[in-house]
Amino acid sequence: MTIVELVLSLGAILLAAFLFTNAVEILGERLDLGQGAVGSVLAAVGTALPETMIPIVAILGALLLGNDPETAGEIGVGAILGAPFLLATLAMCVIGASALLFRERRESGTHLTIDEGVVARDIRFFLVFYAVAAAAGVVPLPFYLKAAVGVLLLLAYAHYVRRTLASGGAELEETPERLTLWRFGSRPPTWAAAGQLLGALAVMIAGAEFFVDAVEHASRELGIPAGLISLVLAPLATELPEKFNSVIWLRENKDTLAFGNVSGAMVFQSTVPVTLGILFTPWDLKFLDLFSVGLALASGLVLFLMLRAKRPVRAEVLLGGGAMYAAFVVAAIVVVL
Repeated sequence: MTIVELVLSLGAILLAAFLFTNAVEILGERLDLGQGAVGSVLAAVGTALPETMIPIVAILGALLLGNDPETAGEIGVGAILGAPFLLATLAMCVIGASALLFRERRESGTHLTIDEGVVARDIRFFLVFYAVAAAAGVVPLPFYLKAAVGVLLLLAYAHYVRRTLASGGAELEETPERLTLWRFGSRPPTWAAAGQLLGALAVMIAGAEFFVDAVEHASRELGIPAGLISLVLAPLATELPEKFNSVIWLRENKDTLAFGNVSGAMVFQSTVPVTLGILFTPWDLKFLDLFSVGLALASGLVLFLMLRAKRPVRAEVLLGGGAMYAAFVVAAIVVVL
C-alpha cells in the first residue's frame, strides 16, 4: 500500500505542477510582465514548486500539527538537497545522452552550442550559493548567524533574477495558447486562470502532505532512513520528468534553452528551498548529505571550468554526471546495509 501511496501522491503533485505552470504563464501574459519574466522567472518557480512543496509541508507538519520533528527534518533536508544534486548530475547526463542520440540531425553533432555567458553565470551562482549553504550545515553556528545565511541566500537569488531579466534572459517556454481547464473559448478570463492557479496549488499541497506521510510509512516498513528516500525518490519523480523538455530542445538545436532549463533550476534550488532548511530544520548535514553536495559541486565545477576555458561542451563529458549519480546510489546502499 505504501508504494501505491507514493505513486498517487507524486502523480497528484506533477499534475498540479502542470496546471500551475500553465496558469501562471497565462497570468504573466495578462499582467504584461514580458516573455523573459514569464519564461525565466514565473515558469521556473512553477516547475520548482513540486519539489519545494515537499519540505514545506514536512516542516509545517512538525511545527503546526505535532508530527515527529526528527522525521520531518530528515524528509525536508533530503528533498531540499535532492533537487540540486539530481540537476547537476543526472539531468546533465540526460542532456549529454540526448546530444549523442540526435547527433546525426544536430547541426553541431555532439558539441553543444550554448550561450556561454548565460550558462556560466548560472553555474557560477550555483557553485557559490550551494557551497555557502553546505558550509552552514557543517560549521556549528548560532541561530542568528544561520538566519543571516538564509537571508543572504534569498537576497542573492533576488539579485540573480534581477540580473537575468536585465540582461534579457532567454525565454525557456513559449506562452501557452489556452488555459488547460478552460473549455469555453480560446481566450479565458483572468479569473479563470487565477482559479486554476489556486486550485493547482491546493492539490499540490495535499499531494505533498500525502507524500510525506507515505515516506514516513515506507521508512518504518523498509527500515530505510526517511531522508534518504526523500533525497532520491522525490527529485526523480518531480524534477527529472520536467527536465525532459531539454531533450526536445536539443533535438531542435536549441542548446541554450536546454541548458538554461537545468542551470536556472539549479540556481533556484540551491537558494530558496535551502533557506527553508537552514531556518526551520537543524540543518546538520550527515555523510550522505555532504556526499551528494560534493558530487553536485564537482559536476558544476567541471562544467564551469570548461566554459571559462572557452572549450566546447561535449556530450561525452556530460555523461560523467550519470556516473556521479550512480556513485551516490552505491554509497547509499553501502551505508544503509
